[in-house]
Amino acid sequence: MSLQAPLWRSIAVFRFASLVYAVVLLTIRHDDYRHWGWAWVVIGAMIVWTVAITVAYATPARRTRLLLGADLVVAILALLSTALLQTTQARHIGAMPVTATWLAGPALAWAVVGGARAGAVAAVLIGTCVILLRQGHEPLISGNQSTTLNGPIILLMAGVLVGYISTLMTRAERALQRATEIEAASRERERLARTIHDSVLQVLAMVQRRGTEAGGEAAEIGRLAGEQEAALRALVSGDGPASAQSGQLDLSTHLTREASALVSVITPADPVLLDERAVTETSAAVRAAIDNVRQHCGPAAKAWVLVDDEGPTVSVTIRDDGPGIRDGRLAEAAAEGRLGVSHAISGRIRDLGGSAAISSSPGAGTEVKLRVPRTPQPV
Repeated sequence: MSLQAPLWRSIAVFRFASLVYAVVLLTIRHDDYRHWGWAWVVIGAMIVWTVAITVAYATPARRTRLLLGADLVVAILALLSTALLQTTQARHIGAMPVTATWLAGPALAWAVVGGARAGAVAAVLIGTCVILLRQGHEPLISGNQSTTLNGPIILLMAGVLVGYISTLMTRAERALQRATEIEAASRERERLARTIHDSVLQVLAMVQRRGTEAGGEAAEIGRLAGEQEAALRALVSGDGPASAQSGQLDLSTHLTREASALVSVITPADPVLLDERAVTETSAAVRAAIDNVRQHCGPAAKAWVLVDDEGPTVSVTIRDDGPGIRDGRLAEAAAEGRLGVSHAISGRIRDLGGSAAISSSPGAGTEVKLRVPRTPQPV
């Protein structure tokens, strides 16, 4: 249910209550009118329009600019008819117009739909017409007309306040909808995780254990089963790509997909949000580093990926337990045209405005540290 629904019901109640007030004033102050009969015609038109506009506003799809504009025009015309219906003396002493407080309805409707600014615009237009009804008879600074601006100012304040409240309700409604969607997705993920844990994950774990015990070709099958178990476990336990801003992705979610029996991925508890291009390129650089571990350290080598959110930058560290890289080997590889490290890893991060540092020594493994800035660099 829309959180703005109470506002529209309140506006409808206000319109009908204002009609009753206008009828009472016209009945007890008929001496203020020189065309009392025509004043009742205007009241009748106001009643018809109030019923029609209330029914129309009840459907959100009908709250268009055209309908809001028509509502404002009708209210202004009814208000300006006071100049023809009331006596000059009545308007001189500041008698209530034939519309009474009914004229505030469109300003409130504009405020609910368009916010404080729209409500202020409608209130200024209506308030200007109220002032014009009396300005030709006596200056606004005179004693009898000292309260002329009170009504327009109150209407302006009401339009701004209702518009502000409407904006807050809209934001709250979106936040509530988002929270409901996240809760539903979390419940479904938990259900799937329980189902997968009771079936697929247990089977993969058993295959890995039996394959390791059997050795030989079965050990390779067990290793592959272990990698798939770790990847599937990371998938069902992850939170998914939560984005606070349009165009941002969670780096942790993308890197978690690289987890396996031989690759451990450690990420912060909160999402690490980066520009979409930064997430894509950083993930590709990490995959290239893991592929290098497989290629140069052997199929049994282990790797660890550590993600650290440092505020202005995000660092990703990839470590392995391989034999390490001897001095000058990277330069030799680049000279031979093997550009895996310089292009697939360092080049990607440099294009993002970041840096890549590689440290290694024989027998101590290799560490690749990537630093990616929060602010995306132009392509």
